[in-house]
Amino acid sequence: MLRTTLIHPGVLAALAGAGHGSLVLVCDANYPATTRRGPHADLVHLNLRPGLVNAVEILECLLGVVPVEESSVMAPLVQGPYALDGEPPIWAEFRTALSAAGAPSDLLPLRRHEFYETASCPDVALTIVSGEARIYGNLLLRVGVVQPPT
Repeated sequence: MLRTTLIHPGVLAALAGAGHGSLVLVCDANYPATTRRGPHADLVHLNLRPGLVNAVEILECLLGVVPVEESSVMAPLVQGPYALDGEPPIWAEFRTALSAAGAPSDLLPLRRHEFYETASCPDVALTIVSGEARIYGNLLLRVGVVQPPT
């Protein structure tokens, strides 16, 4: 039996194969995961229904297994039907989870097409589709280095 709270075999296998600098994408329910994923990325669907399982819950599980050195988000559009005046509210929840795990909590905003391009690159080891219904609930994590025990 595993001691970690994350017990999904496919997610664990993909994380075990990822190394320093690999990317892990947690995407919301609107993200085009089939057509916008890295050529080496395992694809795991955890989207049972809208809101279940959400992106923050997935992030918290991942943070218990791998160190994260950098996090990128999709910057909101400034015009059109999906435009926002400020930050998406979910970003504060991402920061809280990252900070609680001792990971850097700064979020690097990438423009939509830059985010898609990065999330489709060969460095992506894992794409997890969440049931996250809040817009701009996409998070791209860069795996850090496991430090030796002191």
